Amino acid sequence: MPYEPPTHSVERSLRATLGARTVAGVDEVGRGAWAGPVTVCAAVTGLRRAPEGLTDSKLITPKRRARLAAVLGDWVTSYALGHASPEEIDDLGMTAALRLAAVRALEGLPERPDAVILDGKHNYLGGSWKVRTVIKGDQSCVAVAAASVIAKVQRDTTMAELGADYTPFAFADNAGYPSPVHRAALEEWGPTAQHRMSWSYLDALPRWQHLKKVRQPVESGEQLGFDF
Repeated sequence: MPYEPPTHSVERSLRATLGARTVAGVDEVGRGAWAGPVTVCAAVTGLRRAPEGLTDSKLITPKRRARLAAVLGDWVTSYALGHASPEEIDDLGMTAALRLAAVRALEGLPERPDAVILDGKHNYLGGSWKVRTVIKGDQSCVAVAAASVIAKVQRDTTMAELGADYTPFAFADNAGYPSPVHRAALEEWGPTAQHRMSWSYLDALPRWQHLKKVRQPVESGEQLGFDF
């Protein structure tokens, strides 16, 4: 399906209105998974022309994503990844876990950005960061699109590596997201150390329901309703 390539229009706006010299694009992956970390990438690209085919990682096939990520690693000015573990997601809630992973990514950059373009409509970053939220920023903004692809490929690689220790769950295929194989493995074997134990999928597993972790207070809207 045809799509418009991303541009630097938001970054140019931030440079003009805030005097931002360094602008980072930030995107996350893994928010809706049952297992594994949530991963955030912060990428700084400057105003150079984007590599051909760059867009939201969800619109690109796995093979194209891998090839593009290899190009982006050298093309971007800098990038860094931040992760929040399943335990941190359970303890903090998704919004706070996203914030933690994003701060880890941003603080991993060689230079603190003057402004951040955050994919989506909610500013989960907050704090002292100057943030511009952009709905579908991973399609329209070069830096966010680059962060989207790098984050997706890195997290998929991590989940494939974890899958070697949890073969029945097929993490290499589903990256910890809901799937028939993942569901069947949960019913048979129960959740692993890589699973989010406060999530509602456990409500549909009578054998393992007693393992569900209850966290208080619960953030409004943080559970995404991924039931069987």
